[in-house]
Amino acid sequence: MNSARSDPPPDAPDAARDETAGEAHDERADGPRVALKILVAGGFGVGKTTMVGAVSEIRPLRTEEALTDASVGVDDLDGIGSKTTTTVAMDFGRITLRDGVAIYLFGTPGQERFWFMWNELSRGALGAVVLADTRRLMASFASIDYFEQKGTPFVVAVNCFDDADRYDPPEIRMALDIDPHVPVLLCDARRTVSAKQVLVALVEHALRLAGGPPSTSTRSWRTPAPTPEN
Repeated sequence: MNSARSDPPPDAPDAARDETAGEAHDERADGPRVALKILVAGGFGVGKTTMVGAVSEIRPLRTEEALTDASVGVDDLDGIGSKTTTTVAMDFGRITLRDGVAIYLFGTPGQERFWFMWNELSRGALGAVVLADTRRLMASFASIDYFEQKGTPFVVAVNCFDDADRYDPPEIRMALDIDPHVPVLLCDARRTVSAKQVLVALVEHALRLAGGPPSTSTRSWRTPAPTPEN
């Protein structure tokens, strides 16, 4: 029986062979079978750009601009006086899992004047990581309130800066008034392993809320290729 489409004979014109090969290639479809979108949010200067860069297997897209005198009195630099740049649109990175799953990371801008972008960036997101800095916990409230109101699954990851006081997750939960079911973790956003553990915790949390099996494991993550400034 003849199939609906068969391979051309060896003496077929090159164009026919190329067309058939192209169709077969399309069926195999390079790239991930499943794509997940995760937001990395939080206040100004909490380490969102750093976390995206730490785990991305591609060179991350960054939209940072230098802080100028125009930001004086607008951007709160209390506790982060050494910061010289700010994200004005978003950060973007990608991670590929071994079972054909790709995670796309979108770092949100932290300053209030850029919050209008959050609705667009959060569209279709599986969940969000809210980074927090114990020196400036109040900067995390806006992100927490936003995801609570939208019903978006999120975890709170405390970025343990070298000069910041250390607090246990229960103390952080109480200070931020977070619901008991929301995971609170300690992390170092500069470290690939630590940042990955936060993302795994978020995916597992989102699956639990959706009633799915928490099958994601840190063992399924590929080691990302080195990227500049990591």
